[in-house]
Amino acid sequence: MVFEPPQRLVRALGETAPEGDDWLEKLPQVAHEAVAQRELTVERVQVPGGRSSLVVLVRTADGGPAVLKLAPRRARPESERAALARWDGRGAVRLLEEPPSSSSSSSPSGAQGVLLLERLHPDVSVRTLPEAKALLEAAGTLRRLWVDPPEEHAFETVATRTGRQARAMRASASADPEVAPLVEAALTAREELLAEPPEHRLLHGTFRQSKVLSGERMPWLAVGPDPVVGEHAFDLARLVRDRVEDLIAQPSGAATTRRRVKRLAESLEVDRERLRGWTLFRAVESGVRARRVGRERDAELLLEFAGWL
Repeated sequence: MVFEPPQRLVRALGETAPEGDDWLEKLPQVAHEAVAQRELTVERVQVPGGRSSLVVLVRTADGGPAVLKLAPRRARPESERAALARWDGRGAVRLLEEPPSSSSSSSPSGAQGVLLLERLHPDVSVRTLPEAKALLEAAGTLRRLWVDPPEEHAFETVATRTGRQARAMRASASADPEVAPLVEAALTAREELLAEPPEHRLLHGTFRQSKVLSGERMPWLAVGPDPVVGEHAFDLARLVRDRVEDLIAQPSGAATTRRRVKRLAESLEVDRERLRGWTLFRAVESGVRARRVGRERDAELLLEFAGWL
């Protein structure tokens, strides 16, 4: 089996590590070792796949369907493993193997960055539903993920993650005065939001409609978390801007966005102004980052959306 990474993954990794690293070079060996160690039968590489990992559809030794996921360290796969273990299949895809012991890291590939997961229907996400139904199902799935983190955990906090992002945003604003007003508004909102965070919960971190797949065990289950600990509004903020290209195309896009903020805040019992603030911050951060790596169309959509908030 040739483990050829999809071009979408190659492009995305080039954006996150422009200087490059050796993960892609080592990927075929790591994948072959992971398959052999688990006695898996490979069906195919999922295409177009994700932007941070290689996803391989496999069969376990007893013939059961599964997914083998391989990700570089910068995608924080061990944090994903810890979150999935905490959720234990409640609202999220289930881990099919225990976390590796310390001795497993002595193997050539180690278990770092290799996850064996429950097989869902990779081509059927909540995004395939009509918009109103999609938001309803996605919000219901997200609510199930909001649990207390373990007492002693290594998850990144919202304050830490957004602090790192804020530094990059300031640098971009200094080099690109056109985005400076939006960046300033987003950073001000962040400072106000972090002053009194209302919750300290385990969050998905990168939740959107395409991250909710159809399953057999439950109708919809979340995949691909980049977990973080913080308040509910931060997690919900990414969902607000789903299908942003459709929102921008609507003459009433700004009004529709405000109604969406209100509806989602009410349905998940989140403070509306806190949701608006985090939606602003996350849209500006994504837009500035897209502009920095040359994805001009994405940047234009996100920054226009942010302007509505």
